[in-house]
Amino acid sequence: MKPLCLILLFFCAGLAQNPPPNVPPPTRFPAEDADPKLPNGRSQRDAIAREDHKHNLEDAAELVKLATDLKADLEKDEAFVVSVKTIKKTDDIEKLARNIRGRLKR
Repeated sequence: MKPLCLILLFFCAGLAQNPPPNVPPPTRFPAEDADPKLPNGRSQRDAIAREDHKHNLEDAAELVKLATDLKADLEKDEAFVVSVKTIKKTDDIEKLARNIRGRLKR
């Protein structure tokens, strides 16, 4: 019994010598839903969404035009020959699609 008491005494003495570290209080960040306002009083998020929508419509119209041009080029070209101009159109279509997708994911 005596050795058990001594072990407990040493254990408690060790805890008393090493106080727990001071943990700083959690920092408070501004609310994430705080919507910044533009100088005219309108919501900045709404303004960005409107501009993105406008750009998406313009890019979608250009995408349709390029896709129809690509289809016409593929129909008139020979079976195994593709022009560099046609390949450039496919690159432009990919770029427009990536731009639209990026704006939609915001």
